[in-house]
Amino acid sequence: MSPFFFWIASALMLIFGAAVIINRNPVASALSLVVSLVGLAALFMTLDAFFIGIIQVLVYAGAVMVLFLFIIMLLDLRAEERRRVNSVAFAGGLAVAVIFFGQLYLVIAHLRASKLPFAKLPSPPNDDVRSIGLLLFGNYNLPFQIIGLLVVVATIGVIVLSKKELR
Repeated sequence: MSPFFFWIASALMLIFGAAVIINRNPVASALSLVVSLVGLAALFMTLDAFFIGIIQVLVYAGAVMVLFLFIIMLLDLRAEERRRVNSVAFAGGLAVAVIFFGQLYLVIAHLRASKLPFAKLPSPPNDDVRSIGLLLFGNYNLPFQIIGLLVVVATIGVIVLSKKELR
């Protein structure tokens, strides 16, 4: 993959990751997290880990975020109110962040391995999806079925708890 695609996916992930924290509305924050997870999946794609990238989109950006949005809407959360910024806490946090990044820079600057380029990763000889499928349905069939049963029970529990009583 091209470095341009890597930088676009990285910027997308970082911008929307910051939007998760900055947004006061929980629904907008959850949707920003979805876009950030899609950016992470794109980064997995640049590493030629296609199966992990697709699973990232299907499981986290799909199922888990739908569950988060369902819980946010079920609890009827409102946007957080603006508060006055505590200048002492802000200055302390900024100082800790500057010290942390300074230390990180010093460690990376003095690390000899950080100056060497990465070796090219060898391409796998067989298909990773087939290997994962054989392992999942061969060695881990019983735990896989148990997790499926737990997901069904949790879904039924959510439906029963969210159902309003008729009077």
